[in-house]
Amino acid sequence: MSERHYDVVIVGSGPGGGTMAWRLAQTGKRVLLLERGGYLPRERENWDSQAVFVNARYQAPETWYGADGRDFHPGLHYCVGGNSKVYGAVLLRLRERDFFEVRHPDGISPEWPLKYDVFEPYYQAAEELFHVHGLRGEDPTEPPSHKPYAYPPVSHEPRIQELFDGLKREGHHPFHLPVGVLLDERDGKPLPHSPCIRCDAFDGYPCLTNGKADAQVICVDPALKDHPNLTLMTESYVERLTTDPTGRTVTGVEVKRGERTETFSGDIVVVACGALSSALLMLRSTSDAHPNGLANASGLVGRNYMRHNNATVLAISKTPNPTKFQKTLGLNDFYFGSDEWDFPLGHIQMVGKSDGVQIHGEGLPGFLQWFPEKPFDWIARHSLDFWLTSEDLPLAHNRIFYEGGKVRLDLTETNMEGHHRLKAKLRDLCGRLDMHPHLFDRSLYLGKDVPIGGTAHQAGTLRFGEDPESSVLDLDCRAHGIDNLYVTDASFFPSIGAVNPTLTIIANALRVGDRLAERLG
Repeated sequence: MSERHYDVVIVGSGPGGGTMAWRLAQTGKRVLLLERGGYLPRERENWDSQAVFVNARYQAPETWYGADGRDFHPGLHYCVGGNSKVYGAVLLRLRERDFFEVRHPDGISPEWPLKYDVFEPYYQAAEELFHVHGLRGEDPTEPPSHKPYAYPPVSHEPRIQELFDGLKREGHHPFHLPVGVLLDERDGKPLPHSPCIRCDAFDGYPCLTNGKADAQVICVDPALKDHPNLTLMTESYVERLTTDPTGRTVTGVEVKRGERTETFSGDIVVVACGALSSALLMLRSTSDAHPNGLANASGLVGRNYMRHNNATVLAISKTPNPTKFQKTLGLNDFYFGSDEWDFPLGHIQMVGKSDGVQIHGEGLPGFLQWFPEKPFDWIARHSLDFWLTSEDLPLAHNRIFYEGGKVRLDLTETNMEGHHRLKAKLRDLCGRLDMHPHLFDRSLYLGKDVPIGGTAHQAGTLRFGEDPESSVLDLDCRAHGIDNLYVTDASFFPSIGAVNPTLTIIANALRVGDRLAERLG
């Protein structure tokens, strides 16, 4: 049994679990990291848009169901590094005001029990760990920081620099996106030793050169190399967690590996499967002490699900756009509102450059109406691509749960008025900046043909707080009433703001990691 007992067992190797493994491996304690999938293969198809976007080659082959009974395939990736293997690596801090109550037309985004000042040093550490390239001072909404970025901003290619300059002429405040990338460049060109080569297959693709700062490249692999006390087990699906008879201590982690089920144990168990899968694990882990699911005395496990109101849209430049590495520009001027709207609209950033294969795969519902004589490749050569993010609200009836042995995800959209206004703002800007004033939806982004949102920015299903009746986790992200169970993915979010959640996941994992290192002695 001693071989199956560890000081810490971590479930999930994405940004939350991988960062935790990296942090706790440094303590010298025995740490087991369990990953449901294996290593994502390095192969030519990593950079093939047909394979990645149209065929969804690396997406989990799962079928879930919505409230209307229709099935869909969630945008999940089971592999070492988790969804970060295909993320866009834009690593933004939540705005300082996001930690307070924010009013929207459809309701209130709740206040966090801990504020920005608690997370700030961990944000800095997370940015340094994940090689975030950025520039302080350009974005008027950015929260205060004590240090500059450790790495210079990724330079704009000429067409994006034109857009940047045009936005400034219009009185706006574009900024260099903070990107987690292993890039060493000079005059806009990667140097010979740079892992990132500034190609057009970065955002939404696995990185064949390991130039993207994902959880595998930054945390898991270096920790395994440097710390023999860390063990990684892949192809290891955690079916359930078991407790002692009182229900106050997790005593077993039941893992299915191939056809066998094995049980491991840890003095501390950390769950970081992603907000949706972590909630499902808790709901599977029923017992006499926890009849409705582990840590579910409040009835809130799986509830308050958020995923942002997201849209990927394409504008047509009047001049060609030969940009390859397009994801370098952001705009937050409408983050908290606009002159004619007192409520938040959200965040605009560039997204990976589309190509003719992706545009063909979209089915072209609108393009040909405006450009009937133009082939797919012409449209791709003239495209400028944007990602729009608006905040959605944590509603109790927005939840993931099991029904009849199937996974059901209920979702009622909120704050769509602000999202539509944000899109209208971008459309207006396009009309004034050498682009045709039309925006076309790119629904295949991240390899899934689903409505706005998908599951890319999943959060909120195990929210943290001081009151066990209104939260699942305490302020250290330990499950209320369970001594040794912690959660370090985006499940803990009380609200989600309107920026990519990954940097907050990493920062919180470092914060909780410090608490666990102290506990381990």
